[in-house]
Amino acid sequence: MAGVLFCIGNPLLDISTTVEPAFLEKYELKANDAILAEEKHMAIYDEIKKGEVEYVAGGATQNSARVAQALLKTKGAVTYTGCVGDDDACKTLSDCADACGMAAPYQKDAATPTGQCAVLITDGGKARSLVTSLAAANNFKHPHVETPEVKAAIEKAQFYYTAGFFQTVSPETVIHIGKHAAENNKTFTTNLSAPFLMQVPPFLEAIKNTIPYADIIFGNEDEAATLASAMGWEEKSVADIAVKLAGQPKENAARPRIVCFTQGAEPTVIATEGKATEYAIIPCPELIDTNGAGDAFVGGFLSKLVGGESMEECVRAGNYAANVIIQRSGCTYPEEGFEVPAK
Repeated sequence: MAGVLFCIGNPLLDISTTVEPAFLEKYELKANDAILAEEKHMAIYDEIKKGEVEYVAGGATQNSARVAQALLKTKGAVTYTGCVGDDDACKTLSDCADACGMAAPYQKDAATPTGQCAVLITDGGKARSLVTSLAAANNFKHPHVETPEVKAAIEKAQFYYTAGFFQTVSPETVIHIGKHAAENNKTFTTNLSAPFLMQVPPFLEAIKNTIPYADIIFGNEDEAATLASAMGWEEKSVADIAVKLAGQPKENAARPRIVCFTQGAEPTVIATEGKATEYAIIPCPELIDTNGAGDAFVGGFLSKLVGGESMEECVRAGNYAANVIIQRSGCTYPEEGFEVPAK
């Protein structure tokens, strides 16, 4: 099981805080959205640090990787990489990886600080606006995956995951890993991640180029609708869009593509081979913070997928992990007793 899952993405230090709707209006932000910071947003980070904030190891792919590792238990089951600075934030991320047993051979850029994400929570925890300054994460260089340690990790792994956000940094690397998976009959998984990725032509093109290599594609209802619009599809319902996406041309025809769309409090949709199936979520008794819910779902899902479990079990584990995370602040989990309960 050691080294079974390889993940790559944008390592970030999440800075989480609760704000008033007026704060979002001030910076022209939406309540449930994820964007890359522009110059007009850069003052956010200093402003929120004046209040009560929580620092959590973040970045969408890293969140999923940490959750998967925590559930898998076996030390080094998950390897995660991306580019960080050589600073205190990097130490926080490394300590977090060590604590859960995840291998993290980061690329380091000593001249640039570790990336950060402002997590702005509103509506009693029901909404989160993510504003990301990639900083060092944006300086990832493809040759890092050819270094002995990382190359060995890629070759050893049987499953791969990267969130769509990494398409803004190194689409070359995404295709490199996707091709490796297809050529070796391994499983490559990815995520649509955010509507803006499908609204910016170069990012949309990168996603289109990746789809043929994807065995599993994750997303949510907003991302599904945005993708359908960007692709010029007529399908409107989440289920129909999922079926359409699952049926797109695929490099590795040995297994059908699976599309998994979460819908918040609504059932999760799984589509494959022309059919969509709904799976009920787990009711949440106390919603604290939705940040990382989708990432946690992916982590839980992957923790069962790598063990060869059924689709029902993969979705159940994903829903369990998401349910735990939304009852806590940030993408965190209880260090004691974090495991999917038996049916």
